[in-house]
Amino acid sequence: MSLIDNNSSNEFTHFDESGNAVMVDVSEKNVTKRTAVAKGTIKVTSEVFDAIRGKKVKKGDVLTVAQVAGIMGTKKTSELIPMCHLLNLTNSKVWFEMKEDDLSIDAFCLVKTEGKTGVEMEALTGVNIALLTIYDMCKAIDKRMIMTDIHLVEKNGGKSGDFLF
Repeated sequence: MSLIDNNSSNEFTHFDESGNAVMVDVSEKNVTKRTAVAKGTIKVTSEVFDAIRGKKVKKGDVLTVAQVAGIMGTKKTSELIPMCHLLNLTNSKVWFEMKEDDLSIDAFCLVKTEGKTGVEMEALTGVNIALLTIYDMCKAIDKRMIMTDIHLVEKNGGKSGDFLF
């Protein structure tokens, strides 16, 4: 069964009429302000949670390193995801909320640009890289960490308009 419906207008925008993968042509789109926020969670053991909170992980300050890694990830998104456009980001922020009640850490990533395409993938990449960095830095303590609920929280700007999860 073909994924291409030749009678529809760009239902699958990353394929051409022959079924070849293509980058979406945004050259005719207007430049607008675009913002996206993504969130993800890593569930850890009490030992890992306490080590992160007390800054006792041998590899260093976990959340500071994960914050920098997440920001770097937003800037590398087009190198990691084949059909993403290279964007000139105007802002990228990563922050965390430690939740002792369920031994989890929420990671958030906000990304902004003024351009012809959105920054949702950059925000999602930032969250993923931040969570992976937490895992990497703490895996010597316990490998049972679970990354979960990674999703787009909000986006503003562009032709498709605003989105709120």
